[in-house]
Amino acid sequence: MISIVTATYNREKLLKRLYNSLCKQESKLFEWIVIDDGSIDNTENLITEFKNENTINIIYLKKVNGGKHTALNLGIELANFPYIFFVDSDDVLPENSIKTIIDKIGKISLRSDYKNLAGICGDKALLDGQVVGSVLEDEIVCSYIDFRYKYKIIGDKAEIFKTEVLKKYKFPVFENEKFCPEGLIWNRISNEYDMYFFSEIVYLCEYQEGGLTDQIYQIRKKSPNATLLYYKELFLMKNISFYFRVRALINFWRFYLVSLKSPIEIEPPQTIMNSLVRNTLKIFFMFKKL
Repeated sequence: MISIVTATYNREKLLKRLYNSLCKQESKLFEWIVIDDGSIDNTENLITEFKNENTINIIYLKKVNGGKHTALNLGIELANFPYIFFVDSDDVLPENSIKTIIDKIGKISLRSDYKNLAGICGDKALLDGQVVGSVLEDEIVCSYIDFRYKYKIIGDKAEIFKTEVLKKYKFPVFENEKFCPEGLIWNRISNEYDMYFFSEIVYLCEYQEGGLTDQIYQIRKKSPNATLLYYKELFLMKNISFYFRVRALINFWRFYLVSLKSPIEIEPPQTIMNSLVRNTLKIFFMFKKL
């Protein structure tokens, strides 16, 4: 029913915790696809031990290091079930997670007005149970863009997408870049599909020092094309407010101007507002250097 896809890199000390949480799931209607993004620690041997225990169905593939998004693309291709759940190697699932997700999928499948859904989305919480970001008061069916920019829901959430949708919307890959914002794909999906959002914890996370979340600005700078593409497409969206579009454009030029030494493939959006922001930021950076 569910393909859990985990992209991992040198996380042997944390994978055991995730594995244990999967073994304790009330429902075993899932497979665990582990894409090893070129780890140089003991990850491969550890996963072999897990597979030999034969407690859950595990698919393991090791690849040359290319970034989390490239590993997720491979995981999408290997998925055998109708839904995909991305779970990071340093996080865990509560014991009722898969059962809750399957129950929700069953519920929406009975609704004739829920036909154009890309998937479902529940809450993430810290290990102490505190929900990350906003707490929904009720269930919502809307696009991911509306969820973020109309209802102003903040914080990481636990997305479970239909496999067929993710196979249609894969992460773009740029040469020598090892990062792509997940929001880029979620926003593209929003142009065609809605999501079913519910307020139950199905994912427990721990933000690691030195991880993606901790170093997000520097990571974005090192992957300018993916970062610029995200902000460009967000700016060009017509169904978000002027305020958020301007913010996206400012961020586009902020990363563009600090990435001029990198090979940039993404062209700036051609609008009057774009010219105004670009020139304003150029002046800002000129004075900053003085």
